[in-house]
Amino acid sequence: MKSLKYIFTLVFVTALFTACNDDEFDSGFLDNAPTPANLSALFTITQDNSGLVTIQPNGEGIGNYSVYFGDGTPDPATVMPGQKAQHNYAEGVYDVTIVGYGITGKQTEITEQLTVTFVAPENLTVNIAAVNGDPFSINVSATADYETFYEVTFGEDENVAPVQFNEGDEVPYTYAAIGTYDVTVTAFSGGVATTTVTQQVTITNPLLLPIEFENNTLNYAFGDFGNATTSVVENPDPSGINTSSMVGQQVKNAGAEVWAGTSLPLDAPIDFTSLNQIKLKVWSPVAGATVKFKLENLDNADINYEVDQVTTVSNEWEELTYDFSEISLDNEYGRIVLFFNFGVNGGGETYYFDDIRQAAPEQSVSLPLNFEYDIEYTFNGFGNAFGSKVENPDASGINTSGFVGQVVKNNGAETWAGIAMPLVAPIDFSTQQKIKMKVWSPQAGITVLLKLENNGAEITTELPATTTVANQWEELEYDFTGIDNSANFQTVVLFFDFNQPGTGATYYFDDIELTN
Repeated sequence: MKSLKYIFTLVFVTALFTACNDDEFDSGFLDNAPTPANLSALFTITQDNSGLVTIQPNGEGIGNYSVYFGDGTPDPATVMPGQKAQHNYAEGVYDVTIVGYGITGKQTEITEQLTVTFVAPENLTVNIAAVNGDPFSINVSATADYETFYEVTFGEDENVAPVQFNEGDEVPYTYAAIGTYDVTVTAFSGGVATTTVTQQVTITNPLLLPIEFENNTLNYAFGDFGNATTSVVENPDPSGINTSSMVGQQVKNAGAEVWAGTSLPLDAPIDFTSLNQIKLKVWSPVAGATVKFKLENLDNADINYEVDQVTTVSNEWEELTYDFSEISLDNEYGRIVLFFNFGVNGGGETYYFDDIRQAAPEQSVSLPLNFEYDIEYTFNGFGNAFGSKVENPDASGINTSGFVGQVVKNNGAETWAGIAMPLVAPIDFSTQQKIKMKVWSPQAGITVLLKLENNGAEITTELPATTTVANQWEELEYDFTGIDNSANFQTVVLFFDFNQPGTGATYYFDDIELTN
């Protein structure tokens, strides 16, 4: 029997040489042939107390196998790929060795334990494991006493044959649809009696952000109110920024309430710890329509937070951005509520929406201004003062952020020394006309002057505030009520310890933002 593998290899290699002329044959081909890999074996046994075991070896890059039965039989069985070996065993536990040979004689071997007994398997335990990132797939494994092999059925299609496996193997399976299924594992020994365990597995496909409406297995459970009608439809205008196939549609029927809309429950609360903006693609028949985006707690709708945005175009897709940076992280929000053309009665108009997703704040130098992003912040120092972005030297109290702005007013610096920070766009004072800023000063009672300039510095306005504590963070507020928004103020200028010469002191600031 041993000689058969060598005869096979010799015939194969001779044929290889015969089939190739000198110009075609690469002398390095055989040297580079891969070593046999992924060797395994499946043991099955007849249930008639005969001890007849079938051994099916498997592997990659195999020319033939040798099966050493582990019961003292002197010669192994030679098995060709796709074939099986059979052997009669007495009751006992055996180490069966499988050797796989490549076409050049390279070999790999494994040893698997085989249990042969004629009593029914006992203590059958079935393990069903979910597959990370794939809600439709599972892996099944099992352990038992006195077993030789297992079979598993997955409860989805009765016409699918059971899958046989051995202890230590994991059997993967992917379901076609959500639902609850019976996974049945049967343990076999060499006797007639078997042991069976059935477990139920529930396949769900949770609805979470991002939502794109492309998955027909998801449950888009719209809860309409106020005479709005919402559904998933084919994209009526696959162009511009949205060429997807399916989108959400909301019809604000004739006479619908000004607050008509729909709700969509998620299967888990939204995590706002790092991504505190939500983007939404919308298609509106009119520009200037308010699209209200509201979030509610699944159990208590009184716990909610809402943000408004306004469409700027008609009859084409655009993306609206909703800032939830002020939302309370102490609450959970698992229901989305959408209102199209909020505040206006319905006239039968149809609106579309798609691609609801979380996003990080735009990384640009604009209000609200902090220093957490890897972008270029400009600090134009004057009067012998200098600014920079640094790690927060005192991450405590009201400011535990990682990075802050720093101003050093060098010894002998001018009384009017400070820094100017240009923004990417003018500050919008149309709805909020106060500015707050966190500061850290080595002394209390100093003046921190905040000045605003347009791009050419022809138009300016300024307000002072006074620190009340030393060596800790506090928040200062500047009330610009009545400010001329058309002045397009686009540069923030800061003067620490204004009207006093520099002493070499260092000041810190952070979180410059609009407020009411």
